[in-house]
Amino acid sequence: MKRRTAALLGLGALTLAACGTGTGASDAGGTGTDSADAPASDRTEVGALSPRIVLAHEGGVTTLDSTDGATLGTAELEGYLRLNPAGDGRHVAVSASDAITMYDTGLLAQGHGDHFHYYVQAPALTDLSIAAPHPGHVVPHGDRTALFADGTGAITLIDPAALGEGELDILEETATDAPHHGVAVPLSDGGLLTTQGTEDSRSTVQVLDADGNVTAQTDDCPSVHGEAAAQPTDSGDVISLGCENGSVIYRDGEFHKVEIDGDYQRSGNQKGHEDSPIVLADHKVEADPEGGIERPTQIALIDTRDASMQTVDLGSEYWFRSLDRGPDGEALVLTADGELNILDPETGEMLHEVPVVGEWSEPEQWQEAGPMMAVADGTAFVVDPEAQKLVMVDVASGEIYRELDLPVVPHEIQVTTGTASGEYEIAPGAGGDDSDDSDGEDHKDHEDHEDHDH
Repeated sequence: MKRRTAALLGLGALTLAACGTGTGASDAGGTGTDSADAPASDRTEVGALSPRIVLAHEGGVTTLDSTDGATLGTAELEGYLRLNPAGDGRHVAVSASDAITMYDTGLLAQGHGDHFHYYVQAPALTDLSIAAPHPGHVVPHGDRTALFADGTGAITLIDPAALGEGELDILEETATDAPHHGVAVPLSDGGLLTTQGTEDSRSTVQVLDADGNVTAQTDDCPSVHGEAAAQPTDSGDVISLGCENGSVIYRDGEFHKVEIDGDYQRSGNQKGHEDSPIVLADHKVEADPEGGIERPTQIALIDTRDASMQTVDLGSEYWFRSLDRGPDGEALVLTADGELNILDPETGEMLHEVPVVGEWSEPEQWQEAGPMMAVADGTAFVVDPEAQKLVMVDVASGEIYRELDLPVVPHEIQVTTGTASGEYEIAPGAGGDDSDDSDGEDHKDHEDHEDHDH
């Protein structure tokens, strides 16, 4: 393991041409623009930052102003793109076939004594890139972000705070024993939680201390997939991971198994909240679903305090892009009847049912565009790709307060606010989501590949 600071050039398969315009900002485009070095004249000071909506679509990435839907910038990129939070509230990690590259959304919050100054500039794709064959989960947690390469098992840990200075500060480089579709989660004590496996199978989760020594391990997590951080205990982080025989929870230095009815239960997509001991997860019970796709209507609410689980039947199917958490830990699920369901995670009680999109069904291929959402700044940003609409819902009240037309048909969304909060999830995932199963497993696993947010 070693630490180094670099602005890595050479984007591999990322063939790009970026351009951007924004209020009070001149064109900050160009191939490999490092927008952290943009002249001060290209930045505009504002009284507050409005969230920016980043959409991945065929041909590239587009950033919109959440206040009016105006297009602020576009980066043209080849291949199927995944989006993940980079961990600083400003940058988005863009994954393609062999690299993870940072995209600057142009929101700057600069501390000045006891207050902040806020600036905006045009979004731009940067030169900050990590080679990652079959890029996997990107997981921000605490003050570090872990990038996992499925094709090699390489794990790269970076300091997300350095991205705003135009630097890719690599804190550690390590690897799993063999390449596999895995995940790594930085721990607040300097340690690392990681999976171990092969391209054929994976069932092991390890915790390593800051010196790389294994301090906890479980081999009872077949097809491990999906991770979420819950409210920590006095002794440290609490991490839940999905398995095919019930989830496993790392808490108080040990692994704890969630008991299930029967032999099969998969929660490959999980969403946590730093102030909630409950993890929201999907709930799949068919080991061999007809047609290769299980269309569940029940969700799981996993209590990390005692490794128990309750289920709630929403009466309508959902998919891996349907789950998120609200600012106070609310459990959000977008269902195929077109409703955004907002639940109390402790009781499973329905707080709000909000009609937001038309009726839909999960696509046959997980890469296809379908209804999805992201949560930021107390708002659920819900996308209906077929209608090319985005609906903004206040999570606390369940009220729709804005609708925007979209200039593209997106298949992924991230929303940045300019500040790192860590409030909603540790990934996303790609890293955080569970959809891109690059280890060649069947579609059942592919569609569960969106908790890393990758």
